[in-house]
Amino acid sequence: MNDPLDNPADDPMDNLVDNLVDNAAGDAVKDALSVVLAGGGSAGHVNPLLATADALRELVPDCNIVVLGTEDGLEARLVPERGYDLEFLPKAPFPRRPNAAALKFPASMRRAISRAAEVIRGADADVVVGFGGYVATPAYLAARRTDTPIVIHEQNARPGLANRLGARFTEHVATTFDTTPLRGARVVGLPMRTEITELDRAALRDEGLSHFGLRADRTTLLVFGGSLGAQRLNDAFPAAAAELRTAGVQVLHLTGAGKAVDVPEDDDCPYVTREYSDRMDLAYSVADLAVCRAGAGTVSELTAVGLPAIYVPLPIGNGEQRLNAADVVAAGGGLLVADADVTAEWVRETVVPLVADRERLDQMSAEAAVMGTRDAAEVLARLVLSAAGRDPA
Repeated sequence: MNDPLDNPADDPMDNLVDNLVDNAAGDAVKDALSVVLAGGGSAGHVNPLLATADALRELVPDCNIVVLGTEDGLEARLVPERGYDLEFLPKAPFPRRPNAAALKFPASMRRAISRAAEVIRGADADVVVGFGGYVATPAYLAARRTDTPIVIHEQNARPGLANRLGARFTEHVATTFDTTPLRGARVVGLPMRTEITELDRAALRDEGLSHFGLRADRTTLLVFGGSLGAQRLNDAFPAAAAELRTAGVQVLHLTGAGKAVDVPEDDDCPYVTREYSDRMDLAYSVADLAVCRAGAGTVSELTAVGLPAIYVPLPIGNGEQRLNAADVVAAGGGLLVADADVTAEWVRETVVPLVADRERLDQMSAEAAVMGTRDAAEVLARLVLSAAGRDPA
């Protein structure tokens, strides 16, 4: 008869230990937090999603995070670059009018819901977090089908259709603005990347001036219309370049992809044009005043860093941009002007005197900073943990 000690592989005690280890490993996997994040299409959805993902990883380093997106949205590039798993859903946009697309919508939505449910089950998700956009609706409906808790973040003052629908399925609703009409919502602000939330404008000013080729002895006006630019701004400000220079105001003008403008060079008072910059932290650091659109991300970033602004809401859509800027304008941290009123003459009569008024700019900066929120990503991440039944402390 063989002694088990002669063959360690057959030792009953080793088998018992192996079973205990396997069971412990299984329990650890089961206890690991798993989160599915849904949002995509535009930077307005993708950026707060990524900021929240980063905050979750900071709070729960072993958190499993899967992102639902579309193949042709910004998330297709940005999410993998940040190191998160991305699963694609077929697009199923709500039809705005009765047409051929409307006839295909029910089948498209069913496919998107089925795929979202497959991802949620595959990830063994504890919670689904939606930020609006095309993928949010099927994600919410799939979460309901799989009995998975839902958390919603709405970035705009006027909520989109997806988040209005999703808010009917959950009590865990967060917003950027306190004027957003979603029942039971908690105002947390907009989750933003740490380059903005931890920005010290004064400390980075010299680096920003060098980066953009600007002078330290000039007042700086920042003009930008988002990644696609704003034609109204691109027409008005170059036409008033001479008056801005006479007033000692240098300009950093981000014109938008494919929308370059031509302004004569002047080393004494530069007018720097770039189609795009991936260093908005440096752009904010050099600016004394901004003129820009009023997307939720723009308003939230400018208030977070205390930069006064003249907001020019996009003149199309549902009017959400005007509402996004309403609170900071009411507080005195910004001005609001209609797109049609932005002309070279308006720049000369309104912008030039304002950017030369240091006392007023300082006051506007202080009021903007009061309205800003820098900890929204962490606050939302803790709300996600709570919805998932985890201790958010």
